Amino acid sequence: MRFYLISDNVDTQMGMRLAGIEGVVVHGSDEVKKALAAAMDDKDIAVILMTEKLIKLCSEMVYEYKLERRQPLIVEIPDRHATSDITGMISKYIESAIGLKL
Repeated sequence: MRFYLISDNVDTQMGMRLAGIEGVVVHGSDEVKKALAAAMDDKDIAVILMTEKLIKLCSEMVYEYKLERRQPLIVEIPDRHATSDITGMISKYIESAIGLKL
């Protein structure tokens, strides 16, 4: 089982590669969806790391995977701009999963 990165930034990919994490750099929503679907189907991948910008590009697909599949785990990592409200994202996941608004 291994980590896999889906990033929109070459610098992030290089940093992760130094830590032994392979990945891909994508930009458009079609590329993101294709890379995510391929990573989800790879049985050797346990954790998919995605930058927040890419998660925003295909948020519905990511949320659907998170709710319906146990593995691999999709983890949002901040990109170089770090604009995401992680607390808000967690609240949104809870609301989607069990219908409870915090």
